[in-house]
Amino acid sequence: MNDTSIDHTAPKVITRARGWWYFLLLALTNLIWAAQGTAVKYLDPFLGPIAITFLPFYITTLLLIPILVWQRMRNPNRVRPGWSDWWKFAMAGIGGQVLAQLGMTWGISLSLASNGAILSLLIPVISAVLASLMLGERLTALRTVCLGLGLVGVSLMSVADFEHSAFTQRSYMIGNLLIVLGCCGSAFYNVYCKGLLARFGEVEILIFSYITASLASLPLLIWAEPRGKDTADITSIATGLAQMDASAWLAFGFLAVFMYGVSMLLFFYVLEYLPVTVASASLYLLPIFGVLLATNVLDEQLGALSLVGATIVLASTVLIMRYDTTS
Repeated sequence: MNDTSIDHTAPKVITRARGWWYFLLLALTNLIWAAQGTAVKYLDPFLGPIAITFLPFYITTLLLIPILVWQRMRNPNRVRPGWSDWWKFAMAGIGGQVLAQLGMTWGISLSLASNGAILSLLIPVISAVLASLMLGERLTALRTVCLGLGLVGVSLMSVADFEHSAFTQRSYMIGNLLIVLGCCGSAFYNVYCKGLLARFGEVEILIFSYITASLASLPLLIWAEPRGKDTADITSIATGLAQMDASAWLAFGFLAVFMYGVSMLLFFYVLEYLPVTVASASLYLLPIFGVLLATNVLDEQLGALSLVGATIVLASTVLIMRYDTTS
């Protein structure tokens, strides 16, 4: 059998036209990610945090399996994962997805949403550091400046979060630590999977890492979730699912199809051509889309500082996508 692994690690020169295309794909990805919080709010009255996190995740895994089988049938000579590969997928799934999802979900439940919003700004920075250490990516002056500008922009957009945050209160310390661990898990997953692209395609990486993450999270769902939901009229996951209305099911479908499926495939596709540091800089677009969604869906007011911060974030993202042309 031929080893038809794909070499995604060779240096690539990205034209400006392609750079704009990747920017649009990353913008769409971040728009989907920004809508996660709204979807979770629709599900929160019916399910606990672990079920909200992993039940759609399991559906995504099942939906992706036929795509993987179809790809394998079209190209039966594609490399098959060995035990060492499955260990790497377990590292990505457990150390990345499980840690990221549980860290953020449990962390915010034990802390404040404002603390979570601020601490999540660390993800692009952590990603840049891990990419430098694990993949040998160069942290160029342009990338450093753009990351710094993005951080300044999202800080201006998060003034209200800073005013309501409580990092030093002991009651929130555990929650804040879990949020930081979740940020580290998210950054680790993106960087580690970039390395796996040298041997496997994006669908393969996603499905294999999701399988390991699903298996690892099942015990938590079975033993922790029924006792973790303190709403008196919901006694089990099955009862919660039965009580869900149309809006909740739409939110559930959005998480399963778009949040864990489409958005991650788009992000991994871009990672084939862009360094992790460059792609991760687009995560600063999340607050922009979050503010726009809150303004249009929840009728929240958009302040002057938010407008200035959004402009800076957009400028820094366009700058790195336009002028950082090599990977």
